[in-house]
Amino acid sequence: MTLAERLRGALARASGHVPIEGDDYDRAGGVYAPAAVLVAVTDRPEPGVLLTLRQPHLRRHAGQIAFPGGRVDSDDSDIVSAALREAQEEIGLEPARVQVFGYLPDHVVISGFRVTPVLGLVTPPFSLELNPHEVAGVFEVPLDHVLDSANHKARLRKVGDEEMLLYDIPWQGQNIWGATAGMLLTFVRMLAEETP
Repeated sequence: MTLAERLRGALARASGHVPIEGDDYDRAGGVYAPAAVLVAVTDRPEPGVLLTLRQPHLRRHAGQIAFPGGRVDSDDSDIVSAALREAQEEIGLEPARVQVFGYLPDHVVISGFRVTPVLGLVTPPFSLELNPHEVAGVFEVPLDHVLDSANHKARLRKVGDEEMLLYDIPWQGQNIWGATAGMLLTFVRMLAEETP
């Protein structure tokens, strides 16, 4: 089974997902603003996932590891166009290099966004040009590393007044955590269901 076939099959199991439309979603004390990220899987003999290291001076998610992405703009025709635009703006990834397969389930983040992960397969060769105002670096974590449950490190984290069991994915001195790790682990579960 090819990687593309596995991605298609995994997304076929993401039933019930509705792409974000409109300006916001209700939440206690305000609204969740729509945002989109690109889960960019590289179509290589040993596939990887592209991740960014955000600049430390940013107002939100400073210094964190993230997928390329951000708030949906009024000029974006849909979630896919928002994710592709953000990836091009942040890391110079040309939309023509990305074959979009669909969406992972939305993730609500404490910074007030409802994030739709857009899953895409990136065809090499491609070159990246980082936006130095937003992105301090970009790296590719091997998909095999992400899929290996031995690399999923559990920890308790206080969120508001509650302690939650969350998972980190360490990789070469970096620590993938929070919403990014959550989205990756959702992706891992979906792919595991596709493995014959």
